[in-house]
Amino acid sequence: MATTSCWFLVFVWVVWWLPLMLAGPEEQLGDGCSDKKCGNINISQPFWIPDWKTGRSCGSFDFVVNCNKTENIPILRSSGSTGFAILSISYENRSLHVVDVYKEEDINDSNRCHFPGWNTSGKLAPPFKVSNSNLNLILYNCTKTLAHRDRAALVEMRCGNASDMFVRAGGRFNETGNYGGYALHGCNATVVPVMNSSSSGKASASHYKQLINGGFLLTWDLPPLPAPVPLPTPVLTRKFTCRLIF
Repeated sequence: MATTSCWFLVFVWVVWWLPLMLAGPEEQLGDGCSDKKCGNINISQPFWIPDWKTGRSCGSFDFVVNCNKTENIPILRSSGSTGFAILSISYENRSLHVVDVYKEEDINDSNRCHFPGWNTSGKLAPPFKVSNSNLNLILYNCTKTLAHRDRAALVEMRCGNASDMFVRAGGRFNETGNYGGYALHGCNATVVPVMNSSSSGKASASHYKQLINGGFLLTWDLPPLPAPVPLPTPVLTRKFTCRLIF
């Protein structure tokens, strides 16, 4: 009789508290993110646009998208001061067509030459990465006069009065970051991914502005599933429960 009563109390405790504990995390996460438009781009899960009035978050911060109200362009944040302008999103393929805003602004400024100090892939963190379908465009800032054999494959960049900045087309993007084959003595190099839009499968360095303005493809991995809620451990022991009954 005592044993049966003990198990009955445990059963009642689990039935009463378990639904409340399971509901807790759901209430904190809210009802999920509603779809929103930024320009002509539909922003859906896993991406979300913050509601600055309420300050409420409804998704992973890795997928936050800010909507530039002036130009109606969605911006994916990055580790740099500027992010990536989103031109289109394929939710089925988990890919984005984006433009590196920082490099786009610099490359279109005809009055000055500002050499980017880091590779585009260096501004990304998981779950995002540059798609292997892109091609490499290599920008050079040289402090020494290049040998004729080195200049043969280079195109001089047209910005300001600079004569020490060049660009060349590389091969397919390599996510391992092995760019040793692009090094030139006396030059700093930065690798920029560009889309493979040519039927030949090669990029033309002389069209470097159009290539950078045209952007490249990013892919993303699915966000991790939330950790399962642990089952509650009864506080009352069998011995203690029995004493309450008696």
